[in-house]
Amino acid sequence: MQTTQGTGHFKCEKCKDTGYIIKAQFHAQPLMTPCSCLEIENVKRLWKNSGINPENLEKTFSNFEEWSRTSKKMKFIATEYYMSFDEIRSNRKNSIILCGNSGSGKTHIALALANNFLKNNIKVVYMPYRDVITSLKQNILDKEYYKKTLSKYQTCEILLIDDLYKGKVNETDINIMFELINYRYFNHLPVIVSSEFTVERLLNFDEAIGSRIYEMTKDFIVEIQGTENNYRLR
Repeated sequence: MQTTQGTGHFKCEKCKDTGYIIKAQFHAQPLMTPCSCLEIENVKRLWKNSGINPENLEKTFSNFEEWSRTSKKMKFIATEYYMSFDEIRSNRKNSIILCGNSGSGKTHIALALANNFLKNNIKVVYMPYRDVITSLKQNILDKEYYKKTLSKYQTCEILLIDDLYKGKVNETDINIMFELINYRYFNHLPVIVSSEFTVERLLNFDEAIGSRIYEMTKDFIVEIQGTENNYRLR
């Protein structure tokens, strides 16, 4: 970690960019603990491993093109969610879902949200649904790997699930997602969800998962329907 060149300031004033905080102890050796900024760097590495570089993330609110009434509404609700997050983060309704038509900018807005949170030292773990589910299923008999990997997504500060239920979905997929969503639901841990499934379709597809997602995102739901909201078809 490096200091800001020529300014005499640090990127992290808490640890002076060392990654660790040293706490004096009475009649004992000083205690060295990891700084929260080090955890953020670890999260950013996870993003890079998923093919996204948060340092150069191009998806922002400012460069999101509002081409329809629905796209304007999506940006507005996402911005409201971000601005309200400190107040609602421990509440039941502390999450947001962007769902419906493909090509509507859902992933752009979801990544813009995540990028803003990361810049404010709020840890967001990116979960490309299809890739993660496939990896978990392939290693389901490796209990240590399965538990460790699933726990990463269950316990993170904010989880971004991109393209929920993309591709063919079977019973194992649903069981894994229930483990994940149920844990976050009962521990009041927020999620950012993008999916081509509408809320009604999520509820009909699997009521246990869908109802939990609905309850968590109830105050911040964006549903996009109609080909006029597909920017690729303009």
